[in-house]
Parts: sequence; C-alpha cells; structure tokens
Amino acid sequence: MNGRNPDSSVRIATASDAAVVGGLLHDFNVEFGSPTPSAAEFAARFERLLLRDDVLVVLGEVADESVAFAYLTLRPTPYGDGPLAQLEELYVCPALRDRGIGTVVLERAIAEVLARGAIEMHINVDEVDADTRRFYERHGFTNIQPGADYRMLCYLREF
Repeated sequence: MNGRNPDSSVRIATASDAAVVGGLLHDFNVEFGSPTPSAAEFAARFERLLLRDDVLVVLGEVADESVAFAYLTLRPTPYGDGPLAQLEELYVCPALRDRGIGTVVLERAIAEVLARGAIEMHINVDEVDADTRRFYERHGFTNIQPGADYRMLCYLREF
C-alpha cells in the first residue's frame, strides 16, 4: 500500500467481501456516534450493492486484514458525458490512521472512477472536521459551499 506498510495492499471488493465491508461501515458509525444498522444488516445490503456497476468499494488491507475502505456510487448527470462519483464513506481503523492508508485507498478510488469515465467526485465533510477537510484538500478537492451557514460542506474534485 505504501512504503511504511510492506504487508499491505489495496483491492476492489466483491460481493464475497460484503461482511467485511458491512463490519467496517458499522465500526465507522459506532466510532462517530451515528445511528447505525447492525454489521449483519450492512453485510446483507452490500451483498446486493457490490453486484451493481454503479457501486464501488475499495478495500485497504494490512497483513491480509481489511482495515480501511472507500465506498463510492456513480450516477449519470446531464452536466457532462460521464458519471458523477460520490465518495459516500472513507474509513481507516483508528489504530492505523496517519500511516498513508487513507491516501492510498482514496488514490485507488479516484483511479477506478476515472477508468469508469467519471467527470468529477463529490464528498461531504462536516464543517467542524478540520483534519478531514485538510485531507481532502491535500488531494485536490475544493469546498464549493459557502461554509459559514452550513454544518456539512460539499467538497468536489473535477476530472
């Protein structure tokens, strides 16, 4: 995945990874105190979602254990000749943050949506989450909301 983690890798999830993705999404919601379905409910949904052409999940793994994911959707738009990508969630297990895993997962997600013809990628970020905002800004995303009157900011990276 990066020079600091020689036993790491990044790959595209398949329907057989639904339980892993569901567990990671559940952990993400629990960590941030968000209401959440169970990991099993998420897994059942991802079994179906991961079969769709307009859904993409990138898994980051260390020593063959999934420790990060990016969940994206693609949708048609009349504003260009390709789909718009929405980065729905990006999560790295807390113990492995600040090791470049999120960067590599995001870079693979960007490469994948570009290969699928995406014209831009959106991500919504809580206004108060300065670290996450800096992360996306470092990767070329720009806040397109005025900010002062919004609790959720919409970041955009055009392709």
